[in-house]
Amino acid sequence: MSAAQTTTADLPPARQRTSTGPGTGKTSAPGRRGRKGPGATPWLLLAPCLLIIVLVMGYPLFRLVSLSFQSFGKSELWGFKDAQFVGLDNFTKVLGDGVFWSVVLRTLVFAAGAVILTMVIGMLVALLLQKVSGWVKALISIALVASWGMPIIVATAIFKWIFDADYGVLNYLMSRLPGVDMIGHNWFASGPQGLAVIMLLVVWGAVPFVVITLSAGLTQVPQELEEAARLDGAGAWGVFRHVTLPILKPVIVMLTTLSVIWDMGVFPQVFVMRNGNPEAEFQLLTTYSYKQAFVVNDYSGGSAIALVTVLLLLGVVAVYMRQMLKIGEVE
Repeated sequence: MSAAQTTTADLPPARQRTSTGPGTGKTSAPGRRGRKGPGATPWLLLAPCLLIIVLVMGYPLFRLVSLSFQSFGKSELWGFKDAQFVGLDNFTKVLGDGVFWSVVLRTLVFAAGAVILTMVIGMLVALLLQKVSGWVKALISIALVASWGMPIIVATAIFKWIFDADYGVLNYLMSRLPGVDMIGHNWFASGPQGLAVIMLLVVWGAVPFVVITLSAGLTQVPQELEEAARLDGAGAWGVFRHVTLPILKPVIVMLTTLSVIWDMGVFPQVFVMRNGNPEAEFQLLTTYSYKQAFVVNDYSGGSAIALVTVLLLLGVVAVYMRQMLKIGEVE
């Protein structure tokens, strides 16, 4: 073996350098040669999903935006007249309508009540599942999944029967209590009572998802931290507040945001519960937009209301993203 070969063989692999060209004097490590970014592979894998999203949501959203800036009614729908561009006239009309703002306020109160009830009941049930035996936990989980998988129309029909004025089981059971006479009581005679019933229906359908998600999050809470907090004298509330809640904060923020979006978009529960014609005191943003578009035949006005609703939901999403970024910075 020659001296040159011996010298080359004794060099560590990380110190071997290869000249990039004659007379350049520049060297580069072989391990770094040819190292590239991910390229187009992720986009190719995401292409089918993105295409479906564009086809399913892109055109309806584009059509919604275009209609909200036009004058489009029944004559334009049947082709008797051409749609006219009216700029912001539809939004000016909607935002200047007192009925619209009362619907917005009703929707916000309804969504806030439903979200709070959903999160509180879901957290309590999730904490309860951590304390019960295995077979009880299995039975509760089966019941939660069954209620979660029940179609909305079926669940709404059941709630209509439970709260029926003449044959409702709730009125019958409450009338069995001493001094209580609820026979023939109409829960939908007033808007607050009727919306409370619909809110219970929404909460009943949303709690299973919250319970299952929070139960999964509770499994990530270290038992050592809880035991250390108890040794320091913290009670059950103290352990939950200072140990469990901070660890579950990202999950709670996500569930709360999703619940706000879902509860502000409630439509079939109200529509079916009121037999396809919700009264004025039962109108939410979704049903009000539907009424303006398909009952009054003001498609441009209904589109403007729907677009305002989308913008409100985008504001909720922006708050969610900000909170998640803050959580990421803390972690």
